Amino acid sequence: MTRRASRSPLHDVVIVGAYNTRQAKQLDLDEIDVLLDAVHGALASAGLTLADVDGFNVTSSTQRLHSRQAVMLFGAQPSWTGSDIGIPAVIEAALAISAGLCQTAVIATAQVAAHRDNAKTAPWTRPGNEFVACWGLFTPAEFALMARRHMHLYGTTEQQFAEVAATIRNNGARHPQACHYGKFVTAEDVLHSRMVADPFHLLDCAMTSEGGAGLVLTSVERAQDLDVQPIYLLGGGTDKQGMAYVTAPVWDKFGQVGRRAAQQAFAQAGLTPSDVDVLELYDPFSFEVIRQLEVFGFCGPGEGGDFVMDGQLRMDGKFPAVTNGGLLSFSHAGLAQLLQKPISAVQQLRGEYPPELTVKDARVALTSNGGSGALFTDVLLLGTQRAAA
Repeated sequence: MTRRASRSPLHDVVIVGAYNTRQAKQLDLDEIDVLLDAVHGALASAGLTLADVDGFNVTSSTQRLHSRQAVMLFGAQPSWTGSDIGIPAVIEAALAISAGLCQTAVIATAQVAAHRDNAKTAPWTRPGNEFVACWGLFTPAEFALMARRHMHLYGTTEQQFAEVAATIRNNGARHPQACHYGKFVTAEDVLHSRMVADPFHLLDCAMTSEGGAGLVLTSVERAQDLDVQPIYLLGGGTDKQGMAYVTAPVWDKFGQVGRRAAQQAFAQAGLTPSDVDVLELYDPFSFEVIRQLEVFGFCGPGEGGDFVMDGQLRMDGKFPAVTNGGLLSFSHAGLAQLLQKPISAVQQLRGEYPPELTVKDARVALTSNGGSGALFTDVLLLGTQRAAA
């Protein structure tokens, strides 16, 4: 049921460009070249050039380029620079535009060769500290602890996790840009893949990969002069409860992370979960999708497992989810994978996906970053129409 929106400065801003570079398990390109492709591709998607940009949040994972260096790289004109990542970077840039600190901002990042020393475990998920290095509390184990607690409390099953994993992976198998394009799986395949961290099997877990991504934001007024379909920011929120991957997750403390952020986003948008047409949820592990469905209000506590078993997340379901294949199948490239969530929502709402992955008449998309094992969750609502005042 649609409600009156709570006035937000986000409503003054639209996304006009969205672009993913080539994604692969390993790219034969320099990271800066991938980053440049992300920037120029996003600008081309918006029908703009670098001359139109006065705001930059452009970074890279391996070579550690930051936004002030990027300003130099792109001509050293006086510019606003951002510092956040993923969905918070979108919110940060939108607030800067709304406040008049810049008019058009590009957000882009890339990652190449960051994890080739240990390709099966991304470096940002294996910090060297006394809680990880000695005991093996890497990311799969952290999220597995949360999943196992949910199973104990509510009777959630590995079969329900497998349904989520197969649904998302098969979306990626249909997406020509996905790293796992053409690799279809069944729920039984997920259950028969090797155990990584009980209860997670290999196919319940995100991959590692390389690539880049970019977004372009501008004001609603500026977008009227562009020959592109603008995607409106309807609402957003961020919940941070600590540093990721250095604190053992405890369900009673961190299991609801993201609930407040979702409530803020829906209040700003004047919407409820029933108004959402597509869910570009963060999917580091299959269980995390179930958890987010509960804390975002699509079902009640403990109901997420049953919720996913009737096909509601499939492309022909009520809430098509992770339509590009997500971290499980599309890509999981450094910080780019955080930005790829809102990018997927934008491309879905603009009708830029293959027909078999297109949600017909989609008008509202919810996208997220993070998860319970990482102690943070960010939420963003996007739409084809501006929030009702």
